[in-house]
Amino acid sequence: MTSPTPISRRDALARLALVMGGAVIGGDAFLRGAALPGKTVSAHFNAADIVLLDEIGETIIPATDTPGAKAVGIGGFMAMMVAECYDDAHHTAFLAGLVKIRRISQQRFGAEFTAATPKERTILLNELDAEQRLHTAATAADEPAHYFRMMKQLTMLGYFTSEIGATRALRFVEVPGRYDGNVPYKKGDRSWFVAPTRGV
Repeated sequence: MTSPTPISRRDALARLALVMGGAVIGGDAFLRGAALPGKTVSAHFNAADIVLLDEIGETIIPATDTPGAKAVGIGGFMAMMVAECYDDAHHTAFLAGLVKIRRISQQRFGAEFTAATPKERTILLNELDAEQRLHTAATAADEPAHYFRMMKQLTMLGYFTSEIGATRALRFVEVPGRYDGNVPYKKGDRSWFVAPTRGV
């Protein structure tokens, strides 16, 4: 995985929460930089799971004129975050979600998600995204989030806090210059990434 840029965990989570419109699942443990205490679920992700997560991430953030999510090792990042920062209920729901995606892909397209066409993958994930929005609106606060919401959050967090995401998908300013309150903007311009001056 490409080495991260100097962005604080707190800043990364704040940005993601703004984009996703809600709290980041597992955010407290991520901020502490330590595994979630009291976890009993210890299921590990195998190599096939990592490949599947890479392809899910790549479908969410595909390579265009900039590298996609797979280029930053998003599958390994998601597995690490779930294993260390998610509570038992979310961990179990996430693992069950991988099984569901495999089953749905086989039923719909007659192939594993990783063997489906880019168009088929996009159709499936768009349906899951609509499903997770309905699920989120109807779910109590103490119930696990929809598995695709977790996958989407982790893809965005892992990508935009990676070196590639910060310097090639965003416009990176390593040392901020003068303040300009009226920067010209054209539709389609990339957002700015400015490394924070303080850590967590």
